[in-house]
Amino acid sequence: MNQAHARPPLRVALAQLKPRKGDVAGNLERVRTVALDARAEADIVVFPESVLSGYFLEGGVADAARTAEQVAAGLGVPPDDAPDVVIGFYERRRRRLHNSVAWLEPQGDRFAVRHVHRKMFLPTYGVFDEARFVEPGTDLRAFDTRFGRVGMLVCEDAWHSLPGTILALGGAELIVVVSASPARGFLPSGGGLPINLEQWDRLAPAMASEHGVFVAVAQLAGSEGGKLFPGGSIAAGPDGRVVARGPLFEEGVTVASLDATEIDRTRAATPLLSDLEQVLPHLERSLQAALGRGTPEEEEGGADSSGNGAPAVLGGTGEHTGDNPALHDAAILEMDLELVERTLVEFIREEVRRRRGFQRVVVGVSGGVDSAVSLFLACRALGPENVYGFRLPYRTSSPESLEHAELALDATGAHARTIEISDSIDRYVERYEPDISPLRRGNLMARLRAVILFDQSARIHALPLGTGNKSERLLGYFTWHADDSPPINPIGDLFKTQVWALARHLGVPDVIIEKPATADLVKGVTDEDEMGVSYAQADPILHWMIRGYGPGDLERAGFDATAVEVVRRRLDSTHWKRELPTVAVLSSSAIGEFYLRPVDY
Repeated sequence: MNQAHARPPLRVALAQLKPRKGDVAGNLERVRTVALDARAEADIVVFPESVLSGYFLEGGVADAARTAEQVAAGLGVPPDDAPDVVIGFYERRRRRLHNSVAWLEPQGDRFAVRHVHRKMFLPTYGVFDEARFVEPGTDLRAFDTRFGRVGMLVCEDAWHSLPGTILALGGAELIVVVSASPARGFLPSGGGLPINLEQWDRLAPAMASEHGVFVAVAQLAGSEGGKLFPGGSIAAGPDGRVVARGPLFEEGVTVASLDATEIDRTRAATPLLSDLEQVLPHLERSLQAALGRGTPEEEEGGADSSGNGAPAVLGGTGEHTGDNPALHDAAILEMDLELVERTLVEFIREEVRRRRGFQRVVVGVSGGVDSAVSLFLACRALGPENVYGFRLPYRTSSPESLEHAELALDATGAHARTIEISDSIDRYVERYEPDISPLRRGNLMARLRAVILFDQSARIHALPLGTGNKSERLLGYFTWHADDSPPINPIGDLFKTQVWALARHLGVPDVIIEKPATADLVKGVTDEDEMGVSYAQADPILHWMIRGYGPGDLERAGFDATAVEVVRRRLDSTHWKRELPTVAVLSSSAIGEFYLRPVDY
C-alpha cells in the first residue's frame, strides 16, 4: 500500500460465510470457491474468525484445529490471478491450541503461509468461555505482503487500544480484523443494528482515524446454538469514514477499495501517529511506572503511586444507597422491534433448516400471546404452508382460548388441527388418581400436550417450536419437561412485556394481546393470581436482578418490597428448572462437565 503512485487502489473483499459446524474440510472448500470467485474484483479476500469450523465449539476445538500449513494446503493450487486469502481458524501449533488468523499468499503451485496471528485476548464473560479451550497468543507485529505492510487482529484484540497502536507503530497501513461477534442488544437507539455491531461501528473507525490507517473487519454470519452472528462487516478509511459495509444476517462478499493516498492526506491534516511516536519514550516510562516496574521522576503530593490505601472512587461503598431514577425508566425494556423480528425470523430459518435439516415446525397454539407470536414468526420464516398449529384443549379449557387460537391460525394461514386431550387425562385420573390436585392435573395436561406435539412432529417430520417467554423461565412459572421441551424457542429471551410489544408489531389480533395472561390449566386462574405479581412489576425487577442488583438495592430504589421478594424467591428457587437433569459426576469424562460439545456440533 505504500507504493501509492505505482498501483491502483487495493481491493479488499470481506467475505461473510455461515460455516457448517465442525466441517473443516467442507468449509475450507467453500472458502476456496468464494476466494477464487472473487479474484476478478479483489486482491485480498478476508474470511471471519473461526470460519473453518464455527466459533462455539467448546471441547470440539481439538477436533477442528489444523496447522496453518494444513489450511494453506487445503486451498489447493492457486490460479495465476489468485488473491491473497486471510482466514480465521482454530490452530494446532506445537501441541497447543489457538484461535488464529492466517495470511496466505499464492506462490507458484501452492498457497504459502505469510503470517499467523494468535488471538491474545480470550473472552471469558457472558456467552464466552474461550480461555478454557484455547491458549492466548503472545506475539503481535506488523508484517510485509506483496501489497504493503499490514497487521492482523482477532475480535477482542481490537477492543483494546494497544494492539492497534502497536501495529500502526510497526508500520501497518491496513489492519485486518477477523471477528465472530454474536448479536446482542436490540435497543431502539441502535440505528437498526444490534448494539455489538454499533460498537464495532465505533471501534473500527476510531482505530483507523487515530492512526491514519485502513481497518477492515470481517464478521461471521449464521446461527450457532441460538447465538446469531449478524455479519455486518465493515471497512473504515484513515479519516474514520466507513467505506464499505456487508449485509446483515446474510452471506455475502463486500469489496472495499482502499486508496493509499488517503493515508497521506489524513496524516498531513491530523498527524496523530507522528505525535505518538514523538511522545512514546515518555509514555513507555509512565507505563512501566503504572505497572510498578519503575518510579516516575516526579510524584504529585507524595501520594502512594500504587493506589494502595486510596479512598474508594467517588466515595463509593459498593452499595446502592439511594433512589436511582434510571432503574424506573420504562425504556429499559424497549427494543427495535423491526430488528428483533428480522433476527428471530433468521433464527428460525437457520436453526430449523440449515442447522437441523427440517422444513416444517409444529406449534402448540393455546390462544395466548406467546404461542401466537411464535406462530407468526414461524410463518414469516418458513411460510404458512410449513407451519402446523395444534389446539390441544382439555374439557375445562376456556372457549375463549379456543376462539383466540383459531383467530391466530386464521390470521397466519398455518395448518390447523385440534386434538382433544380430555379422555386421556380423565381415564388416567379416574382409574389411578381420583384425588389428584388441580396443580398435578394441570401438569399432566401440559406434559401430555408436549407428548402429542412431539409425536405429531415425528409424523410430519417437523420440529417442535417453543413458546415460553423469559419472564416465565426466570420465575419458574412453567411445567418442567413440558412447556420447555421444544428444542428451539424464538421468544425465550424476551420478557413478557416485550412479547406483548412484539405481538403488536407483528399484527397479532388485539383481543389476544389485551386479555389477562393465563396458563389456562385451572379455570379462571390468571398468571398474576398464581405468581402473586404482575408481569409489569416483575419484568423490570428481573431485568435488574440478573444484572447484579440485590433486593435491598431495588427496595431502596423504590420498587415495591413485596414484589421484589416474590420475584427473588421464585428466581432463586427455580434454577434447577432451567438446567438439564443433575447427573452424579463419577469420572473425568462426564457429559456436560468434561466432555463438552455444543448442541449443534
